[in-house]
Amino acid sequence: MIEKLKVDCEELLSHQQLACDHCYFSIPLHRKDIQVYSNTDLLQQPLLLTGHHGDVSAMTFGRGNSPVLLCSASDDYIIVWDIELCKMRIQEGQVATGIVIGALLGKTVHLSFCFSDERVAACSGETTYVLSSKKEEVICTLVSHQGPLTSAEFCPWNENLLVTTSEDRTFKVWDLQTQSAFYQSFVLSACPLLTAFFLEKDKHLIIGSNNGQVWCFSFNGDHKCHLVTKMDLHKMEKRHKVYQEAVNHHQTGVAEDSDQVETSKPVLRIASCSPITDTNVDQPQNDSWFCIGSSDGLYVVDLATSELQEALYFKGFSVFSSSPPLLESPLNDELRRKEPNPSNQKGGIKDKPLVFHSKVKSSGYTCVSRGVRLPNYPVDSPAPTVQCIERSIVNKQVSCLQFSGDGKQILCGLGDSSVLLYKSCLTGNSSVYTGHNKPVSCVSWSLSRQWWLSASDDLSLRVWTHCDSEPAIIMDKNMFSKPIRGAQFYYLDKFLLLASGPSLHLYLYHVDTTKDDLKRYKQQSVIKLTSRFTTTSATDITAMSSINDFFSYIVLVGGIDRSMQVFDMNKAAVVWKVPEAHSRAIHCITQNKGSAFSTQSPESYNLFLTSAVTDGVKVWDLRTTRCVRRYDNHVNRIHPCSAAISPCGRFIASGSEDNAAYVYDIRSSIYLHKLQKHSDTVLSLAFNPATPQLLTGTLDGKLRLFRSLLDS
Repeated sequence: MIEKLKVDCEELLSHQQLACDHCYFSIPLHRKDIQVYSNTDLLQQPLLLTGHHGDVSAMTFGRGNSPVLLCSASDDYIIVWDIELCKMRIQEGQVATGIVIGALLGKTVHLSFCFSDERVAACSGETTYVLSSKKEEVICTLVSHQGPLTSAEFCPWNENLLVTTSEDRTFKVWDLQTQSAFYQSFVLSACPLLTAFFLEKDKHLIIGSNNGQVWCFSFNGDHKCHLVTKMDLHKMEKRHKVYQEAVNHHQTGVAEDSDQVETSKPVLRIASCSPITDTNVDQPQNDSWFCIGSSDGLYVVDLATSELQEALYFKGFSVFSSSPPLLESPLNDELRRKEPNPSNQKGGIKDKPLVFHSKVKSSGYTCVSRGVRLPNYPVDSPAPTVQCIERSIVNKQVSCLQFSGDGKQILCGLGDSSVLLYKSCLTGNSSVYTGHNKPVSCVSWSLSRQWWLSASDDLSLRVWTHCDSEPAIIMDKNMFSKPIRGAQFYYLDKFLLLASGPSLHLYLYHVDTTKDDLKRYKQQSVIKLTSRFTTTSATDITAMSSINDFFSYIVLVGGIDRSMQVFDMNKAAVVWKVPEAHSRAIHCITQNKGSAFSTQSPESYNLFLTSAVTDGVKVWDLRTTRCVRRYDNHVNRIHPCSAAISPCGRFIASGSEDNAAYVYDIRSSIYLHKLQKHSDTVLSLAFNPATPQLLTGTLDGKLRLFRSLLDS
C-alpha cells in the first residue's frame, strides 16, 4: 500500500465521519463547505460544494457507480449531491446544488446509504432517521437506545434490516418494515460501541468498540446473532510485533524494543479488504480479510485466524522536530547585537583588559567534556517511596519545584514571593532570591544550568544567575497586562517562552552579567520580542509546556475555556485542538521529557499529562491526539495540584488534597503507592532526573524527599 495523495486540512478531523469510495473522497472546507477530490485523476481540481449553513459533521458516498451520490449533514440540512451533475453545472458556470432530504434533525454523527441508494440512515442523538434519498421525506424514526448513537448500517442481503451501535455499549437489529428492534445485544464492553460492518460471504456481523475490542457474530436466517469470535486489537498487535521481532532477530540478530506504553486503539471504521496475491498464481481467493481503521493506523485482520496480517501506521504529530525550520519560521530569528565602536586611536599603547578580581573564570577548555558518558538511571528501580529527609521552609505554600538537569540542585518557588535554591540532598542552607511581590507561579532551569527564571502573579519575570542576588533580566508589568501562566527556556535555550493572557510570547535574549558601578541599575542584558501567537477564540491560557532539552516545535497549552491546543512554532499555527479536554480548565501540563541519564523509546516522548480540578489526571498521546489513560485515585477538588513523570517514563506522581502524594504505574489506572503523613495538601512535586528520588512540596511550606527502596 502506498500513499497517493496527502491533503492538509485546516482543523482536526479525526472525530468526524469523512467520505471515500473507489473514485472520490471528500473533506470539509471552512467547516460549512465541502471539497470533493478525485482518486483517479490526482491533478484534477477539487469540486466545491456549498449549501450548508452549519458545520458539516458527517459524510458518506452511495454504493452505486452511476450516479455517484454523496450525502452530507450539518445541524441545519442533510443534503444528497449527484457528483457528476454538480461537475457539469460548475463547468457551465452555474452553482452546484443538491437535494435537501432532511432539515433540523440535530447534529448528525453518522450517515449510510442502503445498497440500492434509495434510503439514507442518519444518526442524531439517540434517534436514527431513515430518509428517502430522492426527496425530503422521513420514512421512519427509530428510538430505543439508552445513549447516543454512533453508527447505523444496512444489511447487504436484506435492505429491510438495519444495525445500530450506541454509546450505551449495545447494538440492535431493526426490522424497517415493522419499525421495531427484534434483536438487542447484551452490554458488550465497558466502552462505547463505535461501528458495525457486514461480511456478506459468510453472513457475519462485525462490531467494534472504543477500546479496541472486536466481535464477530453469525447472522442466520432467524436473524439471531450468535457470537463466533472475539478479538482484541491490542493483543493482536502484540502478537504481530512479537512475530515481526522474531523474524527481524533471525535475519539481523537484533531484537527491537517492544516495551512501550499502550495507547488507545478505538475501532473507528471497518471495511472489506482483499489480500494482495500474485495474479499469475492459481490459488483460492481469501475473503475473510477485513480492515480496521483506528486513530493511529490501519490494521488488516484475517477473520479465519483472528490474527493481524499487517499494520500500516499513520505519521501523526511528534514531539521531535523531523526537519529543519521553514524559511519563514520565527525559530530562525536571531538577536542582532550592536558591535562596539572601533577605537579612534591610531597609535600608542593598545587597550588591555582591566581585571579587578583575583580570580578569572576559566574559558572551559580544560573542563570535562559534556560528551562524557553519564551514569544510567536505574530503569528497573522501584518507585521512590521511602522518605529520607524533611525540611520546613516557611509557613507559605510551595507553589513549584524543579530539579536542575544534572539533578544536583532544586529550585523552590514560594507563596511568599521568594525563590529558594537548595542542593538536591536538601542539606545546608538555601540561597534566597527576592524581588517579586506576589506568589511565584513557576520556575525553570536553563539547559546549560548557567541561569534560571522565575515568574510571579505580580506580572513579572526574572532571569537569575547563581552568583548574583540581583536578576540579570527583569520583565515587569509594563510588558504584560495579565498574569504569566507558564514560562521556560525553549529551543535549547535560544528563546524565552511564556504565556500571558491568550498569547504565547517568544523572546530572544542575551544574558550579560558584567557590572558597571557607575550604571549599576541599568540592565546590561538584552531581550527582544520576536513573535506572539494567540489561541483560537482568544481564550486565556491557564497552563503551558514545551521541551527545551532537544529541538521540538510543539508547544502545549490549556485554556480557560477547558480546551487544549497544540501549537506548531515552526508553522506559527495551532495544529490541534480538543474543545473539552477536561470538565474544568487545565492547571498543569507535564510532558515526558526523560533526562540525560535515561533512555526511552522515541514514541514514549509523545506522551504528556494534563491535570484539572475535580477531573483527575489524563495521559495523552500526540501520535493519536487522544486521551489514552486517566488517573482519579487522588483528591483534587480545590487546589491546583501538579503531576510529574519519572525520568524512566514508568511512573506518574500526583499531588493530592488528602495530605498525600500518589504514585501510579503509567500503564495502569490504579495507584501503586500512597505517600501519606504529609502535613498539608501536596501542591507540587518533581522527580530527580539523575536518580530515583521524588520531591514533594506542601501548602504549609514543607519539603519531603523520597528515595527508592533499593537505595535504602
